[in-house]
Amino acid sequence: MLSSLAPLLSSLAPSEAAPPAIDPANTAWMLVSTALVLLMTPALAFFYGGLVRSRSVLNTMMMSVASLGVVGLAWALLGYSLAFAPGAALVGDVSFAGLTGVGLDAKGSIPHLLFFAYQGTFAIITAALISGAVVERLRFAAYLLFIPLWTLLVYAPVAHWVWGGGWLSSVGALDFAGGTVVHINAAVAALVAATMLKPRQDYGRQALLPHNVPFVLLGAGLLWFGWFGFNGGSALASDGLASLAFVNTMLAPAATLTTWMVLDLVRTGRPTAVGAGTGIVVGLVAVTPAAGFVSPVSALILGALAAVPSYYAIQWRRRSRLDDSLDVVAAHGLGGVVGALLTGVFAQKAWGGQSGLLDGNGHQVLVQAAAVLATLAWSGVVSYGLLKLIDVTVGLRVDPRAEGLGLDRPLHAEEAYASDEGAILVLEESTTSHALSEPGVVPSRG
Repeated sequence: MLSSLAPLLSSLAPSEAAPPAIDPANTAWMLVSTALVLLMTPALAFFYGGLVRSRSVLNTMMMSVASLGVVGLAWALLGYSLAFAPGAALVGDVSFAGLTGVGLDAKGSIPHLLFFAYQGTFAIITAALISGAVVERLRFAAYLLFIPLWTLLVYAPVAHWVWGGGWLSSVGALDFAGGTVVHINAAVAALVAATMLKPRQDYGRQALLPHNVPFVLLGAGLLWFGWFGFNGGSALASDGLASLAFVNTMLAPAATLTTWMVLDLVRTGRPTAVGAGTGIVVGLVAVTPAAGFVSPVSALILGALAAVPSYYAIQWRRRSRLDDSLDVVAAHGLGGVVGALLTGVFAQKAWGGQSGLLDGNGHQVLVQAAAVLATLAWSGVVSYGLLKLIDVTVGLRVDPRAEGLGLDRPLHAEEAYASDEGAILVLEESTTSHALSEPGVVPSRG
């Protein structure tokens, strides 16, 4: 009789909690989201590449492509651990360094290894965003040194503050997919870099026109496509929260784009394609911190409001000596600040489980402002220190001759657009010797 009761007694006895299970649907969605976010970096290459002159388009695009390599490696070796391993309030420890302990066990309801890869795509594009403020004048070697170091010393700690259990998460800061961690963080570094490098030689003396506006629209469209993984994937599950973030990612940029075209019509009577592409990006940036916390109607309002400060900031920048010609600061910095603050206004418990000013929690706006200020300060100070160190060692700026030629041939020995099929550029021996004597200048090999 006792033996017959054994199964019943064992079922009533307390047991250890079952380990978290991997959900196939959530895993499938996160695999797709990871691929979508990775696509955003080549998309950024097209967006930025179209905005510069043809003689430096390859260099500009290569700065995005290079981030896929050097930041991806830095993230695997140490960055992921600093951001997401257990640690102090300011930074994680090194227990995940070199992917130690990062395997196929569950992280939430997806494999830990997949979570690592998804977060890595964020680190890659964040570093690439900075390049828009330094086009046509930064040494490529300096850039290759800067972005992995910046990822480890700036991006990873801020990601830990917000998403890895650090101090900003403990005070309740809301950042669903990267308003502070990605956009404000990168924009501050871009501002510091643009200021330290000073303007290009011909900045303000001649029109620096985009050489390929269709590239700009292609890049903006692909960024919007990838952003559904950026925001929707940040739910880390295939559920209602992902659906909310997905829909808000569709609606907010639509409102920003419409408002941007209206502002163009009022100011000049002619909406521009470059303006439309920029408006899309600003809307995507602004809704990123709010995507999983606000209603779709609030996302529309947020997108429309975000257009105005960024639009007029770009008009001011064009009259200033700040050579941030791809408008990283106005689009990503100001758009990120507006989005982060309005998250504190529009967040509603009925939608994302968090309350903002509309729900009677005005304190949330102050918390959001504190997160913005902390990110501004950390990124600004550390970015300046890194750039200063690189400047006194390898140097930041290309020599005047290379800048005058455009950076594609001097730094990469390639041209985006050959004038004749199969043409080979042949330089006289004296010219070659002179070119080689110039730092950063090498003869083209066709």
